[in-house]
Amino acid sequence: MGATGGRPQTFSTNLEMIPKKIYARFDVGEGVKSLPRLCLELLSEQERSWPELRQGSEALKDVRERDVSCSGFSVRLQYNPGRMKSSTAAVGEKNAKAQRCFLCLDHLPEEQQGLLYGGEYLILCNPMPIFSPHFTIPHVKHRRQAIREHTGTLLQLLAEFGTGWTVLYNGPKCGASAPDHLHFQAGPSGQMPVEREIREERRLTQMTPVEGCLLYRAGGLGRQVVILEGDNPTALDGVFKIFLDALKKVLRAEEEPMINVAGFHEQGKWRLVIFPRRKHRPDAFYREGEARVVVSPGLIDMGGLLVTPVERDFERLDAATVEGIYGEVSLEERTVKKAIDTMV
Repeated sequence: MGATGGRPQTFSTNLEMIPKKIYARFDVGEGVKSLPRLCLELLSEQERSWPELRQGSEALKDVRERDVSCSGFSVRLQYNPGRMKSSTAAVGEKNAKAQRCFLCLDHLPEEQQGLLYGGEYLILCNPMPIFSPHFTIPHVKHRRQAIREHTGTLLQLLAEFGTGWTVLYNGPKCGASAPDHLHFQAGPSGQMPVEREIREERRLTQMTPVEGCLLYRAGGLGRQVVILEGDNPTALDGVFKIFLDALKKVLRAEEEPMINVAGFHEQGKWRLVIFPRRKHRPDAFYREGEARVVVSPGLIDMGGLLVTPVERDFERLDAATVEGIYGEVSLEERTVKKAIDTMV
């Protein structure tokens, strides 16, 4: 991800920029090297040749973390001042139009290169990482952030990355710092407490078989978590769309419902962990002075790794505050239950 500027927004759909930005190519199903191996080679080369990335990686070694025990679940706070720009990004439509798109090819830093994935996406090293390695995967063309027509890409990425990796999607109104440019993120699995918690059978409720897939909710986590799993990517793609449509119907929404999605692939099975949302940021984010809490939940935060770029927030956040933030930004339980009930 490049730096955000203040000039009028311009978009690069001129693919003549691609050759100079390619470190290597990965064609789906035809890679001589595995996708994770190529990504790690890219990271090593970029840390050598790109000072901004090297500095970001070094800064990650100094982040502080502490665990907070909430009612029935846990959260890990991460004090990461390098994430201030992303956490406070102005993501409204008006602000987006006033800025240049930092994921467009024209606006990537000169030193930045990536892996051309399937001829359509460029896998880039994130210079402001939350964990290591941390990759951003934007489309080479400027197009809106929306998951519905690109779920197949998400599932394919999961299969290519394989066990030990997760691919992330933030909706344009709930965590995406570039809400007008289609992109995913990827990194090592096991970073978010929710990954462990959703494996506890006692939490699983409203289990619903849908067209060869299994959809269920995980309870007792302080926010709504829906899990969709199956071994057929085509079926999973279809059921995910059915769930999105059910949410839209219940919410009477015209646009994509607010969601964050984490995907995993292991032992031939795909798992999508979905966080339905009702708000982007808690009210405390917009307060003045000491009352302000700079927490802007995206997928990683909803997964239980809560990033706090301000040291004061890192030190003072407690279980009650964290539970309040989740309760405020997560969709209500009755709405999620109603949406699932309409699917069968």
